[in-house]
Amino acid sequence: MLGIVFTEFMEMVEERFSPEVLDRIIEQAAPANQGAYTAVGYYPHEEIVALVVALSEQTGLPAAALVQAFGEHLFGRFTQSYAALIDGRRGTIDLLRQLDGDIHVAVRKLYPEARLPRFHVMSCEGDTMRLAYESPRGMEALAQGLIVGAIRHFGEPLQVDWEHGTYEGRPVSVFHVRPRS
Repeated sequence: MLGIVFTEFMEMVEERFSPEVLDRIIEQAAPANQGAYTAVGYYPHEEIVALVVALSEQTGLPAAALVQAFGEHLFGRFTQSYAALIDGRRGTIDLLRQLDGDIHVAVRKLYPEARLPRFHVMSCEGDTMRLAYESPRGMEALAQGLIVGAIRHFGEPLQVDWEHGTYEGRPVSVFHVRPRS
């Protein structure tokens, strides 16, 4: 998994909780490198899971809620660090249509070893979209947080939820982006 995910997670923990909480979750999760991550490195996915579980235990908050909050935080960082990939989009739906196209192509240029999730537009009409998410890591809460971050960034009256489904016969998670009810 990309190191930027780890470094941004640690920043979020320090900002929203405290440096002491970060130290405790690193100690509890006991990652191989003692929590010394670089944004351009690659690290085992299991380490971010262990850090999230430790944060959940330290804070009493559900792991899925923490991961979704992290996704929202991460999208905010992306708007600053990768503005060229986001600026000029007409909104969340337009951005999501380009995930596996322009955006992930650009990410792969920056991080050639990245194993990114796959997104497939299943249907899209107006401000309603069904988007298939494929990843062996099962980070739906992170993807949902990123989508919520995009909705907030563009100031749109949309909501997102997901369910298990299939796409071309393969098991996927299906995100539903639609107007807020």
